[in-house]
Amino acid sequence: MPRCRTPLSIAGLFFAVIFTFAFAAPLRAAEKMNVIIILVDDWGWTDAGYAGSKLYETPHMDRLAARGTRFTNAYAACTVCSPTRAAMLTGKYPARTHITDWIHGHNKPNAKLKPPQWTELLPREETTIAEAVKPLGYATVHIGKWHLGDKNEGYPDAHGFDRNLGGYERGQPPSYHAPYRIPTLEEGKPGEYLTDREASEACKFIDANREKPFLLYLPHYCVHTPLQAKKEKVEKYQAKIAKMKEDGTLGKQQHAVYAAMIESLDEALGAIMAKLQETKLAERTVIFLTGDNGGLTLNKATDNSPARAGKGSAYEGGVRVPLVVYWPGVTKPGSVCDEPVITQDIFATAIEITGTTDPRGSAGVDGLSLTPVLKDSSAKLNRDAIYWHYPHYHPGGATPYAAIRARDWKLIEWYEDDRVELYNLIDDIGESKDSAKANPDKAASLTKQLHAWQKSVGAQMPVPNPNHDPSGETAKPDKGKGKNKGKVN
Repeated sequence: MPRCRTPLSIAGLFFAVIFTFAFAAPLRAAEKMNVIIILVDDWGWTDAGYAGSKLYETPHMDRLAARGTRFTNAYAACTVCSPTRAAMLTGKYPARTHITDWIHGHNKPNAKLKPPQWTELLPREETTIAEAVKPLGYATVHIGKWHLGDKNEGYPDAHGFDRNLGGYERGQPPSYHAPYRIPTLEEGKPGEYLTDREASEACKFIDANREKPFLLYLPHYCVHTPLQAKKEKVEKYQAKIAKMKEDGTLGKQQHAVYAAMIESLDEALGAIMAKLQETKLAERTVIFLTGDNGGLTLNKATDNSPARAGKGSAYEGGVRVPLVVYWPGVTKPGSVCDEPVITQDIFATAIEITGTTDPRGSAGVDGLSLTPVLKDSSAKLNRDAIYWHYPHYHPGGATPYAAIRARDWKLIEWYEDDRVELYNLIDDIGESKDSAKANPDKAASLTKQLHAWQKSVGAQMPVPNPNHDPSGETAKPDKGKGKNKGKVN
């Protein structure tokens, strides 16, 4: 026989409802995963101990790789920085956003081709990952390099970040030692090292937001030029290099200052990992660690062997980057994934991890969530190719090109003469044997697939240059707007 509901039971129900609304939401918020994205500037894909380097000392990176998943075929969205940064923040191919070169690029007035009228800032209309997670109650911070527009066009705090520490229009710091002369970062004590400062600010942010979910985006200025490091670390690597030369164990990586910068970068990661342990947040914080383009080889800062070339090149050394993901409870310790992945996949993965339902957060996103391969490193993603489109010139070696990687194969199309090169990366990671003539059907099918993709994303194409003069084809820095003029980026 059913019981009658008494006034007391109604009151109990009332308070239960109040409890649910008052306390359940904060509890759910506390259970949300924190996300840390660390983007290293000009970091070569073998520039870590876990990646095989005998020179660079990276115990914290090695520990992160031992705890999470290391990707062997990870790629930057572009061979230079600004397009990759935009892809990281929006999840879209540079060809789709038309942010296709570092801002403000190079001017080669006598070249055979003229670049299109590309977009030289991150438009306010684009939805960044920070804007996507804000409705879920996430605290957000940007610490480090921006290089996606000036103050009028919008610094990070105009794109969903609660705070911006260090991000402005320049692509490199005036100095790695305080005074930094970075207008968006309070000066440190004389001699303070910028990478240490970025790590310190990251730890302060974690401390301040331990009771709520957060997105920490840390695009380090390191290891971009100017190559500057702590004196004691430089001396340490000078001695190490000398000993390795004597022992016959020194490889092609032999720049003491660069090695010292890598060690400081590793220590910054170590400080953040220690802070997560201290605040008991380590088990609900996902860490992405990756680079924005290939390692710089123009001044022999590093060497990307066995990959060919480096930053500013269409070849593997220009676009292949490190990627380590640690997702507590999901990634298998020490797992290695060979699946080809690309920058914008990090956006898509973070969107899934945070559970954002903001429709703008996934609209037009080109990246795929890496969740399947993070759960099982032998799994395959549901796509057959990744792409690049660079209608510009760069002193690193690139002339206007597009490229496609379809599983084992990579095809590069050069716009100046419509020539294609074809490589089987499994057999020839150094891209030393162009097999386009030996495999005409494969070259034709990949070229067709590449063109179809370009059309689907609205890729802008270079056009014939009416001022073409073969005798004057030298790359010159842009003389136009912005504080990057006169810089090679």
